[in-house]
Amino acid sequence: MGVLGTEGMQWRRKGAASVEGVEAKLWQVPETLSKEILSKMRAPPKSDVPVIKPPELAKADGFVFGFPTRSGMMAAQFKAFLDATGGFGSTLQLAGKPAGIFYSTGSEGGGQETTALTAITQLVHHGMIFVPFKNTFGAGTYAGAESGQATDLELVQAFDHGKSIASITKKLKGVETWKSPCCWNLC
Repeated sequence: MGVLGTEGMQWRRKGAASVEGVEAKLWQVPETLSKEILSKMRAPPKSDVPVIKPPELAKADGFVFGFPTRSGMMAAQFKAFLDATGGFGSTLQLAGKPAGIFYSTGSEGGGQETTALTAITQLVHHGMIFVPFKNTFGAGTYAGAESGQATDLELVQAFDHGKSIASITKKLKGVETWKSPCCWNLC
């Protein structure tokens, strides 16, 4: 199972790994901004989490995607990564695989719901099964508090989120899903 994302990702990975028989991996998407721009933004240093390439995504049985919100949408870096998986749509490499999302905003009214809605379209494009967690859209956090860090409660919820997705992934693994011989919108 793959966990891609930002704050809380380690706890989701730990939650997923707590399910017997599940191997949880943690990745980050490639950075698209220059070091100069990142410096001007006062972006934190990059972690040592491995950077994923699109072919690696197809090898996972389930996913938890996490990203910050920028103007009511996922960050451009994550969108660019998903755009690079466009070819998977016609080959159905991700079809039938469960996926959940989590996201953070820097301010109240920062666009959590619109971020979730636009992210779900990416999953549906590939035929993934969207698995929400404790609300309609997935798990969101407000990272604009003084510390900018997740609360203890949010970390517990992140663990539970990872465990939930991993349990569903395990149940679905090996279940045959129908796959059209061609992409019906192209036939």
